[in-house]
Amino acid sequence: MGFIMWFWVGVFIVEMARVRGTGLSCGLQGRSVSESLYKEGDVIIGGLFPVHVEAPEPDHAFTHIQHGSRCQGVDLRSYRWLKTMIFTVEEINRDPVLLSNITLGYLVADTCLAEGTTLSAALALVTGQEERVLGAECSEAPVSYFASCACLSDSRRFHTFLRTVPSDAFQAKAMARLLNLLDWTWVGVVAGDDEYGKSGSQLLLKELENTGVCVDYVEVIPKSHSQSRIRRIVERIKSSTARVVVTFAIGPDLEVVFKEVVVQNVSNKQWLATEAWSTSIQYSVPASIPLLAGTIGFALRRADIQGLGAFLAQLNPVKQPNEPFVKDVWEEIFGCLLAQNWQPSSERPKCTGSENVEKHGRIYTDVSQLRVTYNVYKAVYAIANAIHNMMACQPGRGASCLPGTRKAAQKGKPVCCFDCFPCAAGEISNMTECMRCPERFWSNNERTKCIPKVVEFLSLQDTMGIVLTVLSVTGATLTTTVLAAFFRYRDTPLVRANNSELSFLLLVSLTLCFLCALVFMGRPAPWNCMLRHTLFGVSFVICIACVLSKTVVVLVAFRATLPGSNMMQYFGPIQQRAGIFLCTLVQVVICLLWLLLAPPLPTESAGGELGARVILQCTVGSVVGFVLVLGYIGLLAVVCFLLAFFARKLPDNFNEAKFITFSMLIFCAVWIAFVPAYVSSPGKYTVAVEIFAILASSYGLLLCIFTPKCYIILLKPEKNTKKNMMAR
Repeated sequence: MGFIMWFWVGVFIVEMARVRGTGLSCGLQGRSVSESLYKEGDVIIGGLFPVHVEAPEPDHAFTHIQHGSRCQGVDLRSYRWLKTMIFTVEEINRDPVLLSNITLGYLVADTCLAEGTTLSAALALVTGQEERVLGAECSEAPVSYFASCACLSDSRRFHTFLRTVPSDAFQAKAMARLLNLLDWTWVGVVAGDDEYGKSGSQLLLKELENTGVCVDYVEVIPKSHSQSRIRRIVERIKSSTARVVVTFAIGPDLEVVFKEVVVQNVSNKQWLATEAWSTSIQYSVPASIPLLAGTIGFALRRADIQGLGAFLAQLNPVKQPNEPFVKDVWEEIFGCLLAQNWQPSSERPKCTGSENVEKHGRIYTDVSQLRVTYNVYKAVYAIANAIHNMMACQPGRGASCLPGTRKAAQKGKPVCCFDCFPCAAGEISNMTECMRCPERFWSNNERTKCIPKVVEFLSLQDTMGIVLTVLSVTGATLTTTVLAAFFRYRDTPLVRANNSELSFLLLVSLTLCFLCALVFMGRPAPWNCMLRHTLFGVSFVICIACVLSKTVVVLVAFRATLPGSNMMQYFGPIQQRAGIFLCTLVQVVICLLWLLLAPPLPTESAGGELGARVILQCTVGSVVGFVLVLGYIGLLAVVCFLLAFFARKLPDNFNEAKFITFSMLIFCAVWIAFVPAYVSSPGKYTVAVEIFAILASSYGLLLCIFTPKCYIILLKPEKNTKKNMMAR
């Protein structure tokens, strides 16, 4: 807050110890700055504070303060800020670690809360005047403790500016949210005629757009504090139907408004205060306190500073007779005049010099609400830590970028001005530039070292691999159990009626289908890549061929019951075995050609975040071979489904066509869904999708075809009779 960029603490870096005797020098305005305090040091920290709030009339010929004129109106809170800077400098000088070989000095000046005197003091601090100091460089970097103007966040215009107070942009957002939350939709705005007031009020108005909060008026407090203008502003506040008054102005500007508020007895107004005056009582005249009751305000963070209260209480005009500001501050605190200023005709009593400042110090010694004061404290420490980091830098081995980041020169700036940007994924830095990690290596999250890439494949140790393994082994175990039951009851009518030889072959091939899923897991190698699809393709063709043969037998058996039909002689056991053999032989030939011409082989590919992982997987080798294997299985499954669908309503209890229909329906649905899932799945999930399709279709065949038979064989043996099988 405050006079935006004028309330600041600047640092003058002077490396005396390093370059003493080099002949290089830079000038520093020292004790010639009017109303200033100076202390010698290796590094001089300059500070500007509005100790007085009324500047003398300038010399209009060149806007300089007239010789001999002094500022008036002491601001005790601002003087506390000034003393806090001195306290902090002395505290840092006593610290044996922070700046062990450097002594901080200071040069603090009064701005008189006026742009002219502030600019003059700032230029005097920066350019130097009488005092000459040896040094390699003389630079100035402003660190503000109260300049909250959002305009100062523009790094292109103020690229060396830092601050320990939040930007007004945040306060404007908070104000808008508060008004909206409390449903205060009709408000007025009073702003100061400075960057703080103008910028803050504009930010607020922008935040209020489209929120339902309407602004009745925006009044600007002139810096001249013209009584007529102030009277008109207060009349506007009083006459407005808006009960809420939002302020964006510094304390001294609002003080004159509050005095007029008392004169016009403006009541029933809800005031909303910024951090500039919300916690300060010095700008509220006693008569205005009842009229300001219920004011809601925003405040800076409060903190305690150990030892500051005792330091402030050391103020004494007798012990510090030549120190600037002390006499004015003493007279302001106690409402008296010191001996050199007192006359018998004076309205104020004569000061004794022994008054108790600790007990009666008013706002000056009040350390219960250290907010801006704490910002001053932090600003000085920020400078001290920056100097510490700079002095710790060794030539050629630099202050400058953190590990994992790189330097990037700022366009149009000196070579020493740079930004630090994080390295891209897969790169590490030596704090100057980023370097690509070697092949099969990747950067860690901090971008500080290269680590081996994570090798990813569907492992038996993965959670997903374990689940699929359990499903595979469980399926093979169930199939073997069914096979054992069928063998045990092989002479029963149900097993014999359903062609026991085909059932045994179907169960053996189903067991292979379940177990072939295990070959798809583990680290890809040439042998298992070639075995995967070969074993899978042949096993499933045997399964489907057996089911197809059983379906054809059902259809032919019912056709053979018709008079004059002799079709069963062409579909006996020998013909069934031959059909299964021929169907399987076609798939074997396809697989052999695939393995000979373009076999599936293991390959590596990049995966994860921009290639952070190495994905091991088996390529299909020949897409044509892969499509032919799956396509041939699909062709047999579709033919089997159609035949079973036509035979599903044929009579007799031993007709299993309807169960084959359900099994083929599940089989076809699984493999139709497999294609898009297989294409879109990344890395090891591609393999997992294929295994899931194998297991799902295998379970479909096992459960749909053999569950009804096992139910009768094991749980309903009384139905396992020839009579029951022949019943319609």
